[in-house]
Order: sequence, then C-alpha cells, then structure tokens
Amino acid sequence: MSGRYIAFDVETPNSANSRMSAIGITVVEDGRIVEEFDTLVDPECHFDRFNVELTGITPEMAAEAPVFPELWERISPLLSGGVLAAHNAPFDLSVLSRCLRDYGIFWRESVRYLCTCQMSRRLLPGLPNHRLNTVCGYFRVPLDHHRAGSDSRACGEILCRCLEAAGSPAPFLRTYDLLRSRTIPVTHRRRR
Repeated sequence: MSGRYIAFDVETPNSANSRMSAIGITVVEDGRIVEEFDTLVDPECHFDRFNVELTGITPEMAAEAPVFPELWERISPLLSGGVLAAHNAPFDLSVLSRCLRDYGIFWRESVRYLCTCQMSRRLLPGLPNHRLNTVCGYFRVPLDHHRAGSDSRACGEILCRCLEAAGSPAPFLRTYDLLRSRTIPVTHRRRR
C-alpha cells in the first residue's frame, strides 16, 4: 500500500455538530503509522449532556484547550498532506467544514477522502454492522471508543487493512465539498 493518508476523528460538544471538542489525527505512509496528534478543543459553545456522557469531555476540560483557529495553524499542515480518511467520513468532514466556515477560515474548496465505514461495508459484508468498534473487533484493533486519538488510530489501522485487501483506493475515493458541507456525487460514464 503506497501513498499518504490522514485518518482523523472529531468529537463534538452538542447535537448541532458544528464545532469540535476533540480531534485526533493519524498519518499513514506506505502502510505504516508515522505520526499521531490529538487534542481537546475549546468549542466556545454549550455542551449537551449526551455528548459529555458519550465522550467524557466536559466544558471545564475543554476550557483549558485551544480554540479552533489557534489549533488550525498546527493541524492544517497535517490534514493537507494526503488523502483524508475517517470512519463515517461525511460526519467528520461536515464538522470540519462547519468549523472552518464558522471561524471564517478558507482552506480549500474540496478534499479527496476515503470512508473506512463504507470500505468495510463493501469488503466485509458478513459483519453484523460496520460501526467502528465492530470493525475494530473483527481486525483485533485496540480501541478506546469516542476518544479522538484512539478513534483516528483505529481508523488508520482499518484503512491499512482495507487497502491491503482491496489492492487500490480508487474504487473508494470520494470528493467532499467543504464550502457546501456535502459529498460531491460520483458520476459514472456510460460505455459506448
């Protein structure tokens, strides 16, 4: 498996899913994890009780963390260096897109991405579901679920295994429109 992929995961403070309270980034090069980064983020908004219980991240914990614009200077080079990947990627990309928009940060119009949830659906159709913890169990990948660093590392590990099985990322590559917060539909050319 050649290439550079950036597996990432975000946790959110509330049901609006427009801000992040944590981000984890795992860089995969040529089938190996070469760099990891994770941090809490001060979302500068309210926390829903559900999200606190799910992630364990409280408003007090996040208040000590950097706000997204400060963090962007650190994570932008990491995210810019390859194809993005996430488990249920449209969700994580939508949160990233909304954070960029809300803070008036222009990064780029669109990004190429892979979704390990979609990859596992196609490559492992016999699983009872394709949630991150289920796919991790199948591959025996350690997971401290809903911890952004652990989730991004697990996504990186799953990505390596899926790409090894698939042989090529091409059938799974998609494009996400960051300005409109949506996946750009794939158009299929008809053969003549």
